[in-house]
Amino acid sequence: MSTSLILISNREAGSMLDAMSDPAGQAWAVNAREVLQRAGHHRGAARERLIDLLSDQDCALSALEIEDGLRRDGPVARASVYRTLELLHDHELVTRLELGDGVARYEPADPSGHHHHHHLLCERCGQLVPFDDAGLERSIRQLSRRLGFTTKEHEVTLRGRCPDCP
Repeated sequence: MSTSLILISNREAGSMLDAMSDPAGQAWAVNAREVLQRAGHHRGAARERLIDLLSDQDCALSALEIEDGLRRDGPVARASVYRTLELLHDHELVTRLELGDGVARYEPADPSGHHHHHHLLCERCGQLVPFDDAGLERSIRQLSRRLGFTTKEHEVTLRGRCPDCP
């Protein structure tokens, strides 16, 4: 009996995002594992758990939040978390967000751009809230055209206080 492995590109993974019931999660996790395997990286328990944890997130998490989430299901070495995040970042599978508060956060990269979102950051408690806004996206495209600038990517972070932090 032979087993076939089907490899997909980031572009194909992006197309899968719209077709699956959990697009931001399952397609990303499948693609992340396949990209790493093609690059010659062997699976490890901590890496597998980290990929699963990230695939279930709506927004970015810090390395410490990821570590805490993984510890709920068993022990994990902090070094494994950081190594895995760097590996995923090196292969453009996660986006690292530097929001100016000294904490790097990570979220699955969406090669299709269909699930792009921005962030609200509470400067008091650190809560990070994802949001999307079609009007904002239109304004960014119009501004880019007006200035003759080809925008490859963008990130908008609104800072302030959440409702729980008066």
